[in-house]
Order: sequence, then C-alpha cells, then structure tokens
Amino acid sequence: MKLGLFRYHLGELQTRILPGNVRFVAQLNIQRGLERRRPQDIQSVRQKFDPQQFHFNKIKPGEILFHMVRGPTPHRPSRGCSQFQGGPPDSKLPGTPDCILVVINVSPLEFGHVLFIPDPALCLPQILTQELLQFGLESVLLSAHPGFRVGFNSLGAFASVNHLHLHGFYLDWELLIETAPGELLCPTLNFHFLRGVPAPGFLFYSEGEGLEALAHNVCRVTDYLVDKEIAHNVFVTRGTAPGEPTHSETRSGIRVLIWARRSCFGTKEEAAFNVALCELAGHLPIKTAQDFQSLTETAAIHIIQRYLLPEPQLSQLRGQLVTLLTE
Repeated sequence: MKLGLFRYHLGELQTRILPGNVRFVAQLNIQRGLERRRPQDIQSVRQKFDPQQFHFNKIKPGEILFHMVRGPTPHRPSRGCSQFQGGPPDSKLPGTPDCILVVINVSPLEFGHVLFIPDPALCLPQILTQELLQFGLESVLLSAHPGFRVGFNSLGAFASVNHLHLHGFYLDWELLIETAPGELLCPTLNFHFLRGVPAPGFLFYSEGEGLEALAHNVCRVTDYLVDKEIAHNVFVTRGTAPGEPTHSETRSGIRVLIWARRSCFGTKEEAAFNVALCELAGHLPIKTAQDFQSLTETAAIHIIQRYLLPEPQLSQLRGQLVTLLTE
C-alpha cells in the first residue's frame, strides 16, 4: 500500500452485524464502490477472452506477491515457475499447471484480498478449471486463519474481468453458510443442497482429503452450468459437516458452495451492494454510509433473492446435477 499500488487506502472497515437470524456481516467500503475498475460488458457465460479489454498481462510487476508452486508427486514432477520468467509458456501447461500467481487486488474488499491467476499468457477466459480450483482449496487449508476464504464469480455473475482468476481474502466473522444443515443429494460424493439460508445452493463437503477429486466434481457442476449458460458463484470456506450439530468449534472441514443464479449481463450495478460470491455467502460490502446504517436483514434478503433462479428451475437443476454426478 505504501508503494501506491492500490487504488485507495484500506484501513479497518466499519463492520455491522445486521440484526436477525442470518447475521449478515455488513462492511462499509465506500472507496471500492467509487474507485474499482468498471466491470467489463459481458454478454455470455461463455464469452471468449478479449485482448482489447483489461486483462492480467497488464498488471504491474509490483502487484505480484509470490508464485504458489505445487511440489512434485510420484506421477507428476514439478516444472516450477519458468513460464512466468518472460519465455513462452510450457506446451504442457494447459490442464496441468503446477504454479499460479498470487497478486494483490488493487481494489480490495477486505484485508489480504488477493487474486489467484494461472499463467496470464494463456489468456484463459473466466471459466473455472479443476487445476485452479484445487489451488484455491489447498490455500484455504494451508492457512492457519479460519477466516481465509476463496471464491469465484462466473461471467454474468458479477465477474468484472474476463481472465481466469479466483479471489482470496480474510474475514474475521463466521457466516451462516458455514454451519447451516444440508439435504444430502449424493452420499458417495458428499454432495448436498443447502437450505435455511437466504441463497439456497449446492454444497460439497470434505474433511480435507481428496482435494483433486473434490475440485474435479465441483468443476463437473460448473462446466454443466457453463454449457447451459447459467451464471454461477463459488465460495470455499471452512465449515462443519452438513449433517452434524452446528458448533463453530467443529469447523474443521471445507465447504464448497455453488450458487446457480440469474445472469446479470451488461454493467448494471445495485445501489447498496452487488450480488456476487461474498453477498450470497452473507458478507455484504456496502457502498454508501446511508445504506450501511439503514440496511435491514429483510432488505438484504430481498436484494439477494432477486438474483436467484426461480424455484421450479432450481428444482429441475437439482435433479439434473444428481443425474450428472451419479452417471
């Protein structure tokens, strides 16, 4: 921040827990609403990468914090990070990256807000891949801080840049989605439907084992949504097993939430907050002091639910995903 790489200074954010059963975590972040890069005009969940728009090959070298490298395994030796040293990308890189960039988000929404980016030179569109998601899953478990979260916004779900990336950030407050019970849909894959929250969604749960298989199954779902032109948000957080009592001290596992939602194309934005991965999870970055002080749980739920799929469509999708995952 002292080097002037951010668009604004981010101090400790004013935080307010909205009264009610959901306990939304509202945070006042006026500068992000004013200074963040204008979202790109998106017209399709499958929109191709456009080199004329902003992309991560244009970031300043100082924005790169470090490379995250996966060590060698018996089946796959590590190739290191040579593809980021200015040479041509490894021809084997697509589909099997062992290294990603971790860079600052120049318009942070919370402390430690970073982006996880595969080799930018590949110019991948914002469609989630198993390899990148596995890095995100691993980063949540590598962190000793239980409030480190990772998420993904698809195109049409308030992704602002059509260049493949995940978000990661710290949040010191627990969220309802971390302990809410789930309806078991597929026992062998620990796949559930999360009810009792403002934004019902699909849930995978893991105790931290089999992350490659977990990432594969999550991306089977998101690939299906991309194929059907359904916008979606993904949120990775520590949490309880969906069938266990909701005690916060037992948040030893990892929950992956997937929300299929109404597409929002163009650059329209809500006044109080946009509905993307944070908001669906119960974390509300608010743009104005007036909305921060006056927002109620009822009003927040009303805004969020405008972006959800109609119940008949969601119910139909639930059946389609169970069929997909059990084939």
